[in-house]
Amino acid sequence: MATNVDIKRTKNDNNLGLLRKFSRKVKISSVLPEKRRRRYFEREMSDFKKKANALNKIEKRAEYEKKEKMGLLKPRRRGRR
Repeated sequence: MATNVDIKRTKNDNNLGLLRKFSRKVKISSVLPEKRRRRYFEREMSDFKKKANALNKIEKRAEYEKKEKMGLLKPRRRGRR
């Protein structure tokens, strides 16, 4: 949704007047509230992506367990250092 807010400068307008005109037009057009409402919206992940991520996680876990059994990993430190 693209909405342009156009204002025209008249002969008697100064910069502050133009700013007020612009702010009023933006408020009336409700562009800003819409953008603020959608700011943190995230789309739901598709089923295909969920399955692909789950398979990837299973593969990585199997690889990690294999390396752990072979002794190729450093022991993990637990707690504070």
